[in-house]
Amino acid sequence: MELTHSWSRAVPGGSLAVLAELGGRFELRETRNAAAILAATAPEEFGELCAVLTAFTLGTVDLIEAGGNESKLAARLNTDLRARGWREGRVDTVVRSVLQVQPWAPAGEHEIVERTDEVRNEGYKVDNVKGRVALDVEWNAKDGNLDRDIGAYRSLYDAGLIDGAVLLTRTHDDLRDLARRLSRAAGQTDEQVRSRFSTSTTTHLGKLESRMTRGDAGGCPLLAVAISARCFVPDDGAVPVRWSGDREDQPVLEGWAG
Repeated sequence: MELTHSWSRAVPGGSLAVLAELGGRFELRETRNAAAILAATAPEEFGELCAVLTAFTLGTVDLIEAGGNESKLAARLNTDLRARGWREGRVDTVVRSVLQVQPWAPAGEHEIVERTDEVRNEGYKVDNVKGRVALDVEWNAKDGNLDRDIGAYRSLYDAGLIDGAVLLTRTHDDLRDLARRLSRAAGQTDEQVRSRFSTSTTTHLGKLESRMTRGDAGGCPLLAVAISARCFVPDDGAVPVRWSGDREDQPVLEGWAG
């Protein structure tokens, strides 16, 4: 499936223009013009997403401390959304079967007799739902979570319950290198430094983009927003990262010689 770039056609001053500006700090990907669709059909929710992203920064602790089941970074983003009315949701499937036994007049029967059976299958949870938008935060979880999330979006969209979805994740190489530099500067051991984003089985943009381009979300418009090293702000508030050349270049911390 071909990726689209609807934010590139943003009108100055519009909500899509805000997202386009955020592309200076985040990596953006989408299918089926997801950003434009969400901005048009869910302007309140789209505006809240942009507000959360605008206020977001990466700190040293986000990159050098190991997280638990829900990292502090993911919890922080989810809390910001909860404060704006977003809530956790779950996708369940209910199958109801009805058997209608027809009456037979010669026997004096006049009413249809119904027998019903209902089977409920508990489905996947979605981190955040508001209105007709679903949103998950996958900072550094097992990459299988992406299949769960996208499967939930597809089911919700096919059932007519959402108009689109957003997946917040991270980039890989630039954050790994930055995290290792920060860990080394913090005096961590070589083993701790090497462990920063070392596994290839966790969620990041590369894992997500491959699922998007093969069409795993079906007809559901999907917007991916990846936190990059350009979101990093040092604890002293100084200018965080100097970039040279294209956006794909590796980040260089000001004053870093190691």
